[in-house]
Amino acid sequence: MSPEESQAIALLDRVPYGRLATSRRALPLLAPARHIVCDGRIVLRMHAGLGHHEACDGNVVAYGADNLNTTAPGEGDLWVVQFTGTTELLEPSRAQRARFGAQPAAVDGETFAPVYLRLHPHFAAVHTLGWNSSPQLRHGA
Repeated sequence: MSPEESQAIALLDRVPYGRLATSRRALPLLAPARHIVCDGRIVLRMHAGLGHHEACDGNVVAYGADNLNTTAPGEGDLWVVQFTGTTELLEPSRAQRARFGAQPAAVDGETFAPVYLRLHPHFAAVHTLGWNSSPQLRHGA
């Protein structure tokens, strides 16, 4: 695992949600997802009722998360992580399900039906907006 991928995984573990990007019928798709990090891999939980997982399974996706809504400008560095890789449907273990915590009751008025994907990152990127760090520390955790 590269140093940037290790840093991206560590930052991802600090926030519970991100955004999954892929295409469906040649149109871009962006969907929220809950994530956990298990053994250096990313496991996603999303709502099955929208069918977004079908566009992701076996395909290349991008997954991103950030701390933009949790850190006020000037109070600490802002960061964004992005992973690009393939996904596959996954039946998580009981321990993995427990790590996800409570699930939403509904999505767009429909009862939440969880579906899980494992993301195998091929590329990772970390971008920071530094308020308190020098340029040399740009990629520091």
